[in-house]
Amino acid sequence: MKKTMNTSRKNRKICLVVVGSIGIDAIKTPADQKANLLGGSASYACASASFFTNVGMVGVVGTDFPPAFEELYEKFNIDLSGLQKAEGRTFRWSGVYDADMINRRTIFTELNVFEKFSPELPEEYCSSPLILLGNISPELQLRVLSQAKAPKFVIADTMDLWINTSRKKLMELISKVNMLTLNDSEARLLTGEYNLRKCAEVIRKWGPEYIVIKKGEHGAMLMTGRGVFIIPAYPVDEVKDPTGAGDSFAGGFMGALAVERVINDNAIKRSLLAGSVVASFGVEDFSLNRMNAISRLDINARLNELKNMIDFN
Repeated sequence: MKKTMNTSRKNRKICLVVVGSIGIDAIKTPADQKANLLGGSASYACASASFFTNVGMVGVVGTDFPPAFEELYEKFNIDLSGLQKAEGRTFRWSGVYDADMINRRTIFTELNVFEKFSPELPEEYCSSPLILLGNISPELQLRVLSQAKAPKFVIADTMDLWINTSRKKLMELISKVNMLTLNDSEARLLTGEYNLRKCAEVIRKWGPEYIVIKKGEHGAMLMTGRGVFIIPAYPVDEVKDPTGAGDSFAGGFMGALAVERVINDNAIKRSLLAGSVVASFGVEDFSLNRMNAISRLDINARLNELKNMIDFN
């Protein structure tokens, strides 16, 4: 039996809906080792977006989900009326990072209640202008879109697993989104091209106007029919845990986009820079610990620093 967590805030318009995984992680990096951490793509993306806009979370947790984690979501002012609680254990993941903080080895993955997750949008979420589809199966991503009412902008993340196992559904999804995010190896696998500009050209023909190719510590590339824009990563002093950096980037981007007056190329670029900055805070500690200690003022200050770093005038 599933139930939703009844923490919707009345009279609060949901401007962004985030759908993704919610997990309990055990992570070892060269900096430290931690267990029982709040993780999952929805956790990182919602927390990042919450600095800018009203965000609603769609996901599933088990009956073992710690109340402290739910309280942390509340602290970020995340609406949880789309969060299901199912009988059983929450999704769990454990990984070990190499010294470069890029490559990692998965120790175990337990899908648990996430294995039978079927996303359901509360009525107040269906008219949200923005939707972020985290890295879950294309079937589930399409299920979310079937419930949405003419969103203005949809971003979807994907990975090699879905490219290899659910290509038909993935292609259907790609035709329905405004932006697709993936890393360079996934772009090459998806398109059969090697040059990243050619990869983007192929993907744009399938539907999305914007392609973001993630390059980890080197930032990302925004590719449109009008050119290429480089989104640098803010150079932090120390990386403690890179888990969820891509989700934080996407969440920060969509949160910042929600407060733009119009959605155009310049708004996309500004919002991507904001997403890069939010992600830079996230990697400075495990889980959401660092983001829980900052404010919008801290984000704005670092964003100004980043802009100065790339200003040649």
